[in-house]
Amino acid sequence: MEDREVRVGPLLEETFYILSKKSTVYRVKLTDKGLSLQKESNGSTKTEVIRINDILGCRCMRSKRRSGASCVCNSSTNRKTNLRPVEENSGEQDEKDISAYLYIYAYVLKKFRVKSGRKRDRMTITLRFRSFDKYEDNMREAQKWRIAVKCLIRNSPIPRCILTADDTNISLQDEAIAGDEKKFLVLLNPKSGPGRAREMFQQRVVPVLAEAEMSFDLYVTKHANYARDFVRLKDIYQWRGIIVVGGDGIVFEVLNGMLEREDWKQALLEIPIGVIPGGSGNGLAKSISYANDEPYDQNPVLISSLNIVKGKPRPMDLVRVETKTQIMFSFLSVGWGFISDIDIESERLRAIGGQRFTVWSVARLIGLRTYRGKLYFLPLDGYRLQDFTVGVKASGNLKRSTSQMVDSGSKTKQIFPESPFTPVHNSISFHDNINCHPQGKDECEVQATDSLTLETSSQFADDVDLESDEHPRQRLDSYYSANSRHSAYYSLAGSTYRSLVDSVSPSSLGGDCIQPRRPNCSVQMHGPPSRLPSLMQPLPDHWVSIAGEFVMVHASYQSHLSNDCMFAPSSRLADGIIWLLIIRAGITRGQMLQFLLGLSSGSHLQCDHVEMIPVTAFRLEPEEGGGAGHITVDGELVDYGPMQVELMPSLASVLAR
Repeated sequence: MEDREVRVGPLLEETFYILSKKSTVYRVKLTDKGLSLQKESNGSTKTEVIRINDILGCRCMRSKRRSGASCVCNSSTNRKTNLRPVEENSGEQDEKDISAYLYIYAYVLKKFRVKSGRKRDRMTITLRFRSFDKYEDNMREAQKWRIAVKCLIRNSPIPRCILTADDTNISLQDEAIAGDEKKFLVLLNPKSGPGRAREMFQQRVVPVLAEAEMSFDLYVTKHANYARDFVRLKDIYQWRGIIVVGGDGIVFEVLNGMLEREDWKQALLEIPIGVIPGGSGNGLAKSISYANDEPYDQNPVLISSLNIVKGKPRPMDLVRVETKTQIMFSFLSVGWGFISDIDIESERLRAIGGQRFTVWSVARLIGLRTYRGKLYFLPLDGYRLQDFTVGVKASGNLKRSTSQMVDSGSKTKQIFPESPFTPVHNSISFHDNINCHPQGKDECEVQATDSLTLETSSQFADDVDLESDEHPRQRLDSYYSANSRHSAYYSLAGSTYRSLVDSVSPSSLGGDCIQPRRPNCSVQMHGPPSRLPSLMQPLPDHWVSIAGEFVMVHASYQSHLSNDCMFAPSSRLADGIIWLLIIRAGITRGQMLQFLLGLSSGSHLQCDHVEMIPVTAFRLEPEEGGGAGHITVDGELVDYGPMQVELMPSLASVLAR
């Protein structure tokens, strides 16, 4: 690290030539900020900088041996198809080509006119090192650059020998950076959403992990609560983190499984969770990208994969939910009424993906229901309620006070520190679905590849022949830019795919196989204790209470409930707030329709009869016989009855950029 702080100028630099075009020179510089590509051609200069934050990984390769029918010295007009890179020791390398190739994989943020206005394009930069007359010397140069790039990506000090002429220990340094990472644990639900999570992971996530040289162990869930019991029973510390592939349901299982461990505090602290959206809602995946201003809608799977590979553990609030029969922890939302009814009753339409919510919203709008009950809540400290009546908009319900929040003459004790709120943002969600496969092909992925081809073609349109000079020569500089519409991906060494069944040896899994939970099976829930009165005890007088008929009561601690539902635009991953939305009886179907249409942009908070209140805890007591409805926690159905919800700030951690 000391070398990087005192060093002035680029860490590494090299001059490369385009042999097929006269007077074209590339001066490539590697700095702690990124990779600078300066093109000098016919007196003009054009520079492009690829940020380190956008570089995913790099690897050294060698050209593949050509078939006997082709001539090494033959100059082909379609040179792009001639380069077939292989691993150094694959047995297929071209021994006559002394060049070493450094592939640098980057996902650059580009402007895009449609929808969100931005997207990430995959860019492959290939540097061809053939400055020496021996392959070993050229590969040593390429390895220098590779190790330096990898160290910058990981924000670790670059070995002194890389920045000097002393390159005797490069191979040892290469082994050091390649073997210092644990694997990821991947838990995949093959039945989430439309049921294509397995194919999506293999085709679209594995290539990104391969480019970043991150290995993993894949386990496919076999039944309900499989993931929950897996993280509860297994030694999860052998992995660097948990990647869940599926919908919000499997995230719920993993988090609650970790909180059922006796060492729950250590598990939540040391094992971050990454989310790959494969379900119908995918609220957490969207919220993570929204909090980091990433263009999620253009390619949700890619953006979520980059959040895992490039991200770091970030704190995330959870809430403790207590019902008459169980205690659980929630990461997304708790709901009663309209939205919960849509979520549960639309399960019969799961095969159509996220569109099931839209279809069932129309049905519930036609048959609008109301529910009787009582709601108690503890507003965020520092706020007071004024004119809390039907028809008052969210912006008028709460006013900032310099004193403590007061109700009925009682003082409120400050529980959580003050948090800043952000205004409602414009819509960046247009009912996209990650499973867009027109005619069996992934539209999102094709678009990204096409734009990459155009971008790289405009920047680096020229190739060099891959023939090698058989005569010894002095040190030269060389450049090669590989442009390929189709990306070649390589399997990860050490990664394993496991589909656990009863026949698997228990000893190979570190214990017994995960069996389905028996009915009425009770597992002790650990986690932080409540600081509130128990569910059946009376609440303090300073809590606010509302009684009557409701259309819905829904609380969220993430910005999005699904891909296209921006429920709480001001919410962040760890802001210490439960955003409680209330709609009471008296709202018309037209106003309710306006509310539904506004959910994609956050403008639903401006609708009449809609009240959004930041709270730290609340209690819900539905009246028996007051309307047949559903209560959900993170989209999962729970017993219909009283429940108490309490915020647990920054309890979990997720991988985010």
